[in-house]
Amino acid sequence: MEVQKDRVKLNVGGRVFETTSTTIANAGRNSVFGAMFDESWNPISDNSGEYFIDRNPDCFAILLDFLRTGELYISANTPEKLFYREALYYGLLDQVRSAKWGQFDGNRLKISGSIMGQAPGDGTAIQAGPNGGCCVAHGSMVHVYDWMLQEHQPLNLDYQRVNDVGWADSDNIVLGVSERLGRGDGGMGIFSASTGELRYKFQVTHENQAKSYTAGALTFSSDYKIFSSCKGRSNEYGVGVWDQVTGKQIDFFYEPLGWSLGDADKLQWLEGSNCLLVATLFPRIDFCYISLLDFREKKMVWCWSDIEATLLADDKRVRDAIAMEDRNSICVVNEFEELGFMDLRSSASSIKWGSRSRLMKGKMPEEPCYPKLAVHEGQLFSSMNDCISVLSGPDWVLTSRLRRSYGGSICDFSIGGDRLFALHSEENVVDIWETPTSPIT
Repeated sequence: MEVQKDRVKLNVGGRVFETTSTTIANAGRNSVFGAMFDESWNPISDNSGEYFIDRNPDCFAILLDFLRTGELYISANTPEKLFYREALYYGLLDQVRSAKWGQFDGNRLKISGSIMGQAPGDGTAIQAGPNGGCCVAHGSMVHVYDWMLQEHQPLNLDYQRVNDVGWADSDNIVLGVSERLGRGDGGMGIFSASTGELRYKFQVTHENQAKSYTAGALTFSSDYKIFSSCKGRSNEYGVGVWDQVTGKQIDFFYEPLGWSLGDADKLQWLEGSNCLLVATLFPRIDFCYISLLDFREKKMVWCWSDIEATLLADDKRVRDAIAMEDRNSICVVNEFEELGFMDLRSSASSIKWGSRSRLMKGKMPEEPCYPKLAVHEGQLFSSMNDCISVLSGPDWVLTSRLRRSYGGSICDFSIGGDRLFALHSEENVVDIWETPTSPIT
């Protein structure tokens, strides 16, 4: 009789399913089923002995089997978007995503889909979201996609150029925008990812006065701080810090003489050292500057510039940089996709370029895109033209290469939510790469 009490009947869209409360409990307390059971996962009686749910029965059958076995099998005749919509309704989307992807591995990534361009002009930036979606900036337009790659309400910044985009959390995105001459309408704002609504606009204040400024590169810390490079018309040149929750400016690192923080192409917050990597790269300015800022002591704790190398006509100009705290180094890449490394433990570090041949071979395209770098799950990723190289191991050996046959050069890529998104410049095509689940043996 104890087994009998554990049985549950669910009528989903006119089709009756019989299972157990033990199986349903695998959905978790935050699922739709949490309200149908008491704290011990016993059915809350409605005197009918059957629960009716007005949803798609075919998708529910797949989800029920998933709750029983922990393995996900989506039949060929079930549209994936329909299935993901149903999983979202039941509160099972996170579990479904985890079962579908498996562990991220750049060497096993397979193309899973593409999004065709939605705006004229070259893409500006792409950022993967924490829940598997992404946002794409094209000039003054920003397109936001959820995990099912369905587009939300696009953001139109009314001819203001978007310089960088970032995810404050799964529900909000932050945009860094250029100021229009004489309008005072630049800066940085946080927007709803689903509706495009402006939640609030961040101000730069100097001597208790709000200043107009252009926001450049963005990054975020785990304690809800937002960092942005700032370029203004008076004294607001440098890097600002805001509290994401209150929207208030809490700090500002003013640009030292002869440096170029306000024009920074890239910011990266280093959790281990509580420092900020700031990189201003060629060709935005004549010389490249890379520094680590310590806001607690209000000073640069590490810095490098290629002024001397440039004066000696060295053609290895740095195009991107990324810090790797676990190796106490900064990786840089030049326009030939040659990798170099600098030691963060040395105050006067120089670049040690790799001795191996260039990652890319063959004729350069007429309009190449500058290379980008990313580190994820212990692997190093480097884009060049229409390829992304994957490097692994202590010596960063080239182990795989991701490439599509159309779309043109890759102008930006981003990894997050266990997906890699690549933005191609010529057709504004966004490719989505995923790690397939391992076959059952």
